[in-house]
Amino acid sequence: MMTRSKKMLSALGRTLKRLKGDRQGLGAVEFAIIFPILLSLYITAFELTIGFSVYKRATRAAGAIADLVSQPQTVNKAYLATMTDVASAVFAPYQTTGMTLKISGIQIDANKVARIAWSWEQSGKPAYNEGTIVNIPNNFKQANGFIIHSELTIPHSLLMFMSSLSSTITPITISRDYYFAKREADPITCGDC
Repeated sequence: MMTRSKKMLSALGRTLKRLKGDRQGLGAVEFAIIFPILLSLYITAFELTIGFSVYKRATRAAGAIADLVSQPQTVNKAYLATMTDVASAVFAPYQTTGMTLKISGIQIDANKVARIAWSWEQSGKPAYNEGTIVNIPNNFKQANGFIIHSELTIPHSLLMFMSSLSSTITPITISRDYYFAKREADPITCGDC
């Protein structure tokens, strides 16, 4: 019996010695170790690129909307409702499902206090109560001025990362707002806001 176990140990020792010196398949083992890390880096880079693209488009859309609303002397709900189409055009080819848009006209009095003159929300209702005091950036606080404030919020869902868990992952909310000074001296009015 001892000889049999000695033979088995000897055979096992030879096999281990042979495997220790064998370098075949080493690249495959290294690749198998590194591949998940490389794949994770690729997917993360892809998701970040798409996320930054959506973020830039949100900024661009909020700015374009504030610019367009600041041009006419008077606006109404129908005109403001077309701004969702402007945002959709800026976001193409991305979806705008779940996007919310608020546009406000802000009057600044002689004491540099900013108050809501009118506001509109995508639902068609006023976003804020008229006369509400709001904080605005200091460079817009000019006596008797008028500015347009657009606020755009859009959910962004991850496209590839853990797609099987996409129903349980909460979308990232991207919010951008933009202030735009009125081009002419008179304030912009909204007849039915």
